[in-house]
Amino acid sequence: MIRVQREDFDPAQETSALVAGDHSIGGVVTFTGLVREMADLGEGTNERIAGMTLEHYPGMTEKMLARIEAEALARWPLDASLIIHRYGDLKPGDRIVFVATASAHRQAAFEANMFLVDWLKTKAPFWKREDAETGAHWVKARDSDGQAADRWKPAPPKAAE
Repeated sequence: MIRVQREDFDPAQETSALVAGDHSIGGVVTFTGLVREMADLGEGTNERIAGMTLEHYPGMTEKMLARIEAEALARWPLDASLIIHRYGDLKPGDRIVFVATASAHRQAAFEANMFLVDWLKTKAPFWKREDAETGAHWVKARDSDGQAADRWKPAPPKAAE
């Protein structure tokens, strides 16, 4: 299930609703992303931020999130999954994203959750502007996020010998 919304969410309520009545689920893994108060400007430089604005293209964003979720469902035996991503103006400490994965076994739930978080960070069409002490700036993609997502790419086929 995918939701892109302005409104805040309650992780405990979302988790309870996700698994309600399904007694085949043996493990639930959740991730909640929060707005940090410090912006990483690179080269070891940090700056306090007053807030962050997340923008997206309605329709396109939901379509990409659904594709990412479908990929997780194809790779792991999940009984349920949920992705909530907020947009709009947020302050330090506010919740941005919630990812929950549920499966009969913990390993599938853990791996699928890490996959979803890594791919959301690199493939989801959201744009983040941080309002820092020195002015507003758009958040750039980090090499480390791309490297984390790369571990989930399928291995290339082996050449015939």
